[in-house]
Order: sequence, then C-alpha cells, then structure tokens
Amino acid sequence: MREAVTVQVGGFANYVGSHFWNFQDELLGLADDPDADEVFKSAALDMDVLYRAGETHQRSEDGAGVVVSGNVARSVSKPHGRNLFLQSLVEEGQNPSTSNGGSNSKRSVEDKDLIECLENGVDFWTDYSKVQYHPQSLYELCGSWTDFDKFDNYGSAQEVVSDWSQMEEMNERLRFFVEECDHIQGIQFIVDDSGGFSSVAAQFLENIADDYTNTPVLLYCVRDPVTLGSSRNQRETITRALHNAVSFSKLSSFCNLMVPIGPPSLSRSYMSPYLYVQDEKPFHSSAICAAAMHSVSIPFRLQRMGPTTDLRHSSGNLDVGELMHILSDQGRQNMVTALDVAMPAPSLADRDVMGNIEMKLHSLTPEISDGDEDPYSVESLVVHGALDRGGQRTSISQVKDSVCSVYEGRETKPKFSHLSVSLCPLPIPLPFPSIFRGNIGRHGEILNDHSDGSQPKGSLNIESIPMAARLRSSNAILPFIERRSGSLQKHGVARGAIGSLILRDWGFGKEEVEDMGEHLSKLLRPFHPEMELTSDSD
Repeated sequence: MREAVTVQVGGFANYVGSHFWNFQDELLGLADDPDADEVFKSAALDMDVLYRAGETHQRSEDGAGVVVSGNVARSVSKPHGRNLFLQSLVEEGQNPSTSNGGSNSKRSVEDKDLIECLENGVDFWTDYSKVQYHPQSLYELCGSWTDFDKFDNYGSAQEVVSDWSQMEEMNERLRFFVEECDHIQGIQFIVDDSGGFSSVAAQFLENIADDYTNTPVLLYCVRDPVTLGSSRNQRETITRALHNAVSFSKLSSFCNLMVPIGPPSLSRSYMSPYLYVQDEKPFHSSAICAAAMHSVSIPFRLQRMGPTTDLRHSSGNLDVGELMHILSDQGRQNMVTALDVAMPAPSLADRDVMGNIEMKLHSLTPEISDGDEDPYSVESLVVHGALDRGGQRTSISQVKDSVCSVYEGRETKPKFSHLSVSLCPLPIPLPFPSIFRGNIGRHGEILNDHSDGSQPKGSLNIESIPMAARLRSSNAILPFIERRSGSLQKHGVARGAIGSLILRDWGFGKEEVEDMGEHLSKLLRPFHPEMELTSDSD
C-alpha cells in the first residue's frame, strides 16, 4: 500500500477539503450500493490510498490527514448549531434503515429541503461535510479566534507560529497518520494562503521538510475569489503585494510542486456556459477547486502495471513522487504549475470533438498568460468518466487514441505529456451545490435542447459528470512569479522601500528579506537562462 496523507490549513482550504472528502465518501458508498452504476464498482480506484478504515457503532471511514482551522473573523457568543443537513446525518446514524429504505417520495422531499438549506445557509466548512473525521485530524488554533485584528496578512499569525506547543501538536497529529501508512507516497497539502494561515502553513511545511526529508509534498495554494477585491488605499495595496510575495517565497521553499488556485471570478469565466457559480459563496467556488483536485489525485489511486493488471478500467497510474518528477524535473525544471479543468469534459465522439477538450480546459490559476505555445512545456492530463456523443461511456483505448491524435496535430507540441485515464466519473453527492446549468444532463452530458431560463441543477438532477484536469508546467506561469518577485524588490528590497517597515513588523530582518528575493529570482531562472549566466559570473 502506498498511501497519501492530506493536510488542510485555513478557512477556504477547509471549504475545499470538505467537498474533496465528500467525493471520496460518495465513491465508497456507491461501491457498496447494489443499485449504483457498475462503473463505480469496477473503476479500479484504490480508495485506501487516501482513506483509512475506522470503527464506530457502525462502520465508517476516516480521511487520513490533518485539518487545521481557527475562526479569526468573528467572535461567536454561542456555539454554531447544526443545520438541517447535519441534523439529517445524525438521524440517519441513529436509524440507518431510513437512508436505505422507506418512502421514496418522502426521501425526495427531504432532499429538496436539504439542498435548499445548503444553498441558503452555509456559513462554515463543516455545514456540508458528511465525512466522519478521525479525532486526531481536527486541530483548532488556540487563541486565534479571539483576536479582533484582521488575520489577512503574513505577519498576523506571529503569535501562533511563535507558540512552540501549538506547532508541535500539529506535528504530532501528522506523525500519527504518517506512522499508520505502510509506505507513504507523498503529502497532499492544501492551504488558504490569502492571510495569516499562510504563515502557519509555511512553518508546518518547514517542519515536514525537516522530519520527512524524502517524502514529496504537493502543495495547493487556494483562495476564495471574494478575497481578491481591490485595495482601499496605498498602504493596503503594498501590504497585499508584500503578503503575496512573502507567502509565495516561503511556501514554495518547502514543497516539491506548487499549484496556485484562485481565479478572480468563476461566474464570469469560460466555464459559465455550463456552470452557475456565485462568487460570493465559498460553498460554490470551493466545489470547483475540489473537483479539480480530485481529478489530479486519480492517478495516485490507479492500479499499478503488472502481469494481472486489468487495462479495461484505467491507464496511466502515477504516485505523487512520479508526478513531481514529470512536471518539475523535466523541461525547464520549474516547480510552479498551472491547473486547468474542463467541468464537465466534452464528449469524445471523434477527433474534432476531442480537439475541443483543449479548448474546454480553463485555468483555475490566476495571473497567467494566455499563450499555450511553449515547446518546453510539460503536462499531466487526467480524463475520467468520458462520454461519447450519445452519452455512453467511452473505453480507455478510445480516450487514449483521441488524445494522442490531438497532440499529434498540435503545431507546437509539449516537450512531454503524460495521460491518465479512468472510467470512473466524478460523483455528485447530495451536499454538492446546485451549480450546473440546464444544458447539463444526468450523467454530465452537454445537451443541445435546453432552456436557458431553467433553474440550476444539483445532485437531485445530476448523478455524475465526466472530468478532465491538467497540471501544466510552462511559461504561462511566468507572469505569476514575476509579479511576486517584482513586488518584493520594489516594496521590500530596494533602498528606501516603504514596505520595509511592514516586513520588519512581520518579524523579517534585512538578510531574510534578501534571501526571499534570491529565492524568487531562482524560480525565474528556468524561464530566463541568461539570469543563470549572470549569477555564475557574479
């Protein structure tokens, strides 16, 4: 067994994580459901890679990982009560027969009420989580929720990071899960890097790098679109720019592959013809991020090649370390990648339609260039649950042949591209938001006959969708890195920079600021070979 341990740090990261674990829980349930689609029972996904079995008064499964949270935005005078959805989970746990039998009409009415409750009343990431976490998973930062100062920049977490006991407790929580692994293949780390949790995560990652030197770390830096609003004054603008630069420098120093996620708007993105996303609802935007991460994690769980491997259900397995080797050790040897997603993926009827999959892949990574013509680019593409034009599931060989034909027809081909394919689509669990437009069918097929004025669809109308996701190491990420490097140089390093006092308040001396600037310059060198020559001559 080659397990992957997941770590979540911060508010929006936990919103994403709740959806991610709901997908995994749904897959486990469908695999045991005699009435479910056969594709969920023979999909060749090894769920034990991410999950650990647990025993309570009834059989349950726990996500293997650490969830770090802290309410820093408000003071709560009384505990947050269970909403209708969480109450229904408690009732099902007390009377399991109600979830598997009883009146179908009554169940349908109840489900509509639950969905309406979630659409109008999600205030916390726990409001829609249907997973039972292991007691060692959840860790709340002590004291952070009583601080009325904004927790919106790198320096605001100094109290937490300097508290040795809290950081050690987080390390112990992680150690518990790592020691339960037969052979850990890597750590999947999700952080909300929009504020103080970025500093907490950086310290946590540094400890991981010291304690688990040979364990690869895949880092997702996620941001709620709402946090990307305009600044109110010059100081706020400079503070935000420095936070982005410092956060990027620190976090990228202690991981093997970094994937920034946080488009300024999903409601106005290229996905809007198929998805109705309300940017102001993290319940919505985090669902898209989680779906993309689920797709990226598919290769970690596919069957490894061997004499008895059944190639009818999957192809192209990778572990976390192999993915990092493909993306960061080849081409330009760049370790910051863009994440593109097609949700739902288009049908694969023929070569022309398959060509659309590249047109339908839209980036969740902010501040990147639109150009896709980079002969040194390296890619890892995952396609799962693909359908043909008639809405039937395509075979593994059909997907592989279609993708290969498209890549052969490219004018500028990537230096290397890896393809992973699975028949298993993305399941849509009940707490998933109603974000699909009327042109999406029950199995994620794109319909031609639909009403634009129809209500958004959710789990009552859609059972699953085909997905495609791509991690791309190319020069498209260059503007993202350049902006952060330039901000640190302009506001923090240059003589007389007005941001130097801000950095000093955050606890950084001159030498440490210069080290961060050098690290960001190092990340730029793969794109500018002349910088390497200049550095050598110095």
